[in-house]
Amino acid sequence: MKKNILFIMNPISGTARKAGIPGLIEERLDKEKFDYSVVNTMYAGHATEIAKEAKEKGTDIVVAVGGDGTVNEVARSIVQSGTALGIIPCGSGNGLARHLMLPMDIGKAINLINRCEIHSLDYGIINDNPFFCTCGMGFDAFISMKFSEAGKRGPVTYIENVLREGLKYRPETYEVHDENGTHIHKAFLISCANASQYGNNAYIAPQASMSDGLLDVIIMEPFDVLDAPQISIDIFNKTLDKNSKIKTFRTKKLHIRRDRPGLIHYDGDPTMTGEDVDISLIGKGIKVIVNPCADKTKRQPNMMQNAFSDLFNDLHSIRMNLTKQSRHIQALNQYLLNKIK
Repeated sequence: MKKNILFIMNPISGTARKAGIPGLIEERLDKEKFDYSVVNTMYAGHATEIAKEAKEKGTDIVVAVGGDGTVNEVARSIVQSGTALGIIPCGSGNGLARHLMLPMDIGKAINLINRCEIHSLDYGIINDNPFFCTCGMGFDAFISMKFSEAGKRGPVTYIENVLREGLKYRPETYEVHDENGTHIHKAFLISCANASQYGNNAYIAPQASMSDGLLDVIIMEPFDVLDAPQISIDIFNKTLDKNSKIKTFRTKKLHIRRDRPGLIHYDGDPTMTGEDVDISLIGKGIKVIVNPCADKTKRQPNMMQNAFSDLFNDLHSIRMNLTKQSRHIQALNQYLLNKIK
């Protein structure tokens, strides 16, 4: 029997136009396997409503055509059900799609859907909000807010916000409780990762897996201007877990208490919440179309990885002469921005 498949397309996510996508779906999708329809979202949260209705009708597959925000809206409606998630990545970061090594090319992503290999994967919950890639607080959530407020999207906008705000941000004190006890951390950010990256191949948790039943918790300790360039390099070189300013552990659930209410984010979507934050993992709770050749696929370095690779030798001499004076901080930030533009 044919499978029913619904494509939910966010026409404004990411940086690329999507007018041609329905035509590509018509051209590439295997009509012997699927009966399909395409619907556009009209407002924030609309994808959640559409996906929920599709699940209730028994739709076999719902495909999110957009970025991580669209993926989250669709996925949260079909967890713990027989409806599977597909992804055609069209966002500015595409963190979940990149972690799963799905093609960034739309035509190839449709071809992968035709293969229809479905696995049950983990997802997380932070204060009742499902997430599928990462969640976090501190600078992590602050930058998500700045990015969501930006007039334009893309990796350059994200890095500009990090460089502009990073060295002004004040670390907070967190009381972190998991099955091993309670620990106090003064931290720049705390991130919990179900998948390995934020998007754009920026790896916050290089070893994270969506099928191990555990969250990777990343605590970034306070750092100064001398440490910032190396942390940036490590994020894009998949070596952040080896940085001396990073503490990591794995757990199924944790409770975090901070001094005051503040921002959190789930899959890059910022929201305000109280002093107490509860995070947990739901094992094998969502069905996802995966890349059966992912282990054989080698992702080519993207623009940001190439930029930071080129910077590595130049940064060494800069760091040796750098002080905490604001003019030097501004000079380094401008140097980085010039290199990535």
